[in-house]
Amino acid sequence: MPGFEFFNFISEEQKIFFDKNGFIQFKHFITRENVDLFLREIQRIEKDLIDNNIEKVNGVPLKFGKDINGNKIIQRNTFLSLKSKILHEFLQDPRLNSLTELLYPYEGRIAENEKDGLILNFFERTPNSTFTKMGWHTDCPRDIFLGNKIMPMLNIGLHLDNFAFSNGGLRVIPGTHKQKVFDLLFRKKYFIDNKPDPMEVGFDIEAGDLTIHHGSLWHRVQESNKYGLESRRRVMYVPVVTGKFMPKNEKSKTPFYHRFTKKILK
Repeated sequence: MPGFEFFNFISEEQKIFFDKNGFIQFKHFITRENVDLFLREIQRIEKDLIDNNIEKVNGVPLKFGKDINGNKIIQRNTFLSLKSKILHEFLQDPRLNSLTELLYPYEGRIAENEKDGLILNFFERTPNSTFTKMGWHTDCPRDIFLGNKIMPMLNIGLHLDNFAFSNGGLRVIPGTHKQKVFDLLFRKKYFIDNKPDPMEVGFDIEAGDLTIHHGSLWHRVQESNKYGLESRRRVMYVPVVTGKFMPKNEKSKTPFYHRFTKKILK
C-alpha cells in the first residue's frame, strides 16, 4: 500500500485517502535515533514492572510471555507514557495532535490516561510466546461492553521494527469503517478468525513509520513466518478518542472483557 510523507499537517489528499479507506501510513514519522530512544524507555519500564511483580496497570492486565532466550517479557504493556517523561513528551508533539483532524467533525483527543493509554504490542514467535498473532476485530466492542454508545476513534501505531508485508503483520480491510452496525459486530468472529480475507491489504514497515486506522475498521495481525528476532514486531499504539472523558487510575477496576480476551488471545 502507498505510504505518505507527513509535513506538519495533513494534506487534503491524505484526508481523502483516509476517509475512503479507513487507514493511512506515514513513512519515517520519527528518526531511527528516536526509535532507539523509545525502545530504551520501554525496556526500562518493562524491567521495573517485572522486577516489582506488577501484573496490572490502572486495572488493565499486562500480558507476559518469553523471548527466544526464555527471558520473561511483557507482550502487551499499557499506560507507558505515564511512566516516562520522554514518551509523555512525544504525545504532546503537535504533529501527532494534528492527526485528530481525521475524526472531523468529531473533536478527538489523545487518550493518555483513558482506555489503556499508550500501549506496546510486542509480537515475537517463540515456543513460549503468548502473543504471535491477533484475529480479526474492530476496536469498538469495548464501548458496548462498558454500556456506552460506539464513538469514533483512531488507533495510531508507531512502529519500532522493520517488518515486511511478506513476514506477516497488520492486515486491514479497506472501507469497512463505513459498514453498518450488523457488519461491525458480526462480519467476522472476533479474535477467533485469523483467516486471510480476499479484500485485505498489508504494509511494508520501516522502524519509525506511523500507521493510523479507524476504530471501526476490521483488522488483524498475521503471524510471522519466521522465528525469534526475525519475527519481532513492536508497535506503540496511541488511542485517539471522542465523547465523554473517562480517565483511569490505580484504583480502576479491571473491565470484565479482559477475561474474555485472555482466553482467546493465545
